[in-house]
Amino acid sequence: MRTVRLLAAACSALVMNACSNGEASTTEPRAADSTAPKNTSEVKETKENVASPTATTLDTALFNKLNLHLANGDSSGRWPVKTAYPNAGAILPFKRIVAYYGNFYSKNMGALGEYPADEMLKRLTDECKKWEAADPAMPVQPAIHYIAVTAQGSPGAGGKYRLRMPFHQIDSAIKLAARINALVFVDVQVGFSNVQAEIPELEKYLKMPQVHLGIDPEFSMKTGKRPGAVIGTMDASDINFVSDYLAKLAKANNLPPKILVVHRFTQNMVTNYKNIKLQPEVQIVMDMDGWGEPSLKHDSYKAYVWKEPVQFAGYKLFYKNDIRKQGSHMLTPQEVLAEKPQPVYIQYQ
Repeated sequence: MRTVRLLAAACSALVMNACSNGEASTTEPRAADSTAPKNTSEVKETKENVASPTATTLDTALFNKLNLHLANGDSSGRWPVKTAYPNAGAILPFKRIVAYYGNFYSKNMGALGEYPADEMLKRLTDECKKWEAADPAMPVQPAIHYIAVTAQGSPGAGGKYRLRMPFHQIDSAIKLAARINALVFVDVQVGFSNVQAEIPELEKYLKMPQVHLGIDPEFSMKTGKRPGAVIGTMDASDINFVSDYLAKLAKANNLPPKILVVHRFTQNMVTNYKNIKLQPEVQIVMDMDGWGEPSLKHDSYKAYVWKEPVQFAGYKLFYKNDIRKQGSHMLTPQEVLAEKPQPVYIQYQ
């Protein structure tokens, strides 16, 4: 087994280089806060709400057509996944989401913290244009995917090996997203805590129609080993708790369906996938987020997303880790779109 790679972030606590520790594989277990708007010609300001709950009906014919498009000719019977229709206002599969991932305290955790705000937003909009050109059938929706709870290499004051970001940092992510009419995902790495304790802490944000959620089993340390020592795990019961929580929020606040992104790049990161419950208020994306050369990423995607379908598929691309091996390259949109099924959620770190 290869050792897990850890990088320390430059902040008051040890913030791990989250979601870039696991190399994509089919063997087990592997696979600066600057938000002030500036007058630039590259980034357009907008106050339009990207997920305003105005839709009253769902275009089921288009839903079926786009789901079949995403299946990309898969003949296994697994894709598209047969489920009940989502509630009106659903984003998937009507748009492909292209997200930038990270944390403002760390340049090592992704594009959000690596670049100044204007440059980061310009890079994200440029990536969106590439995806629109690669697949004109799918409109592209930009997103900011902010790690709101980061796993830690040390226990911290509460002994939970996780650090909750201050709300002003999440507020900054929301302000940044508004500049390009983007969605926001708040991402949770529970460490020694659990989703039952961590998700309710973000309720005021999850009540916002444009804010969605990511959970990362890699850093759910049910074995009692510290984050980064081994790859963590979540069960279908954990995912169902989160889904139920989001569904109740959507019902109580008359919101369009929430999107729940679940990261995965090993078999044991998600257990009992067949027991994951689907409901019309929540859309679940299983996101293959392992890094490595193209063959490793393809094999991991086939093993953990194609083979164990839940609802929608996601794919993570690493600007740095995907090219670590000599002769490797980061996959292009055209190469990713050759996968069966095509991912509807794309994340860049």
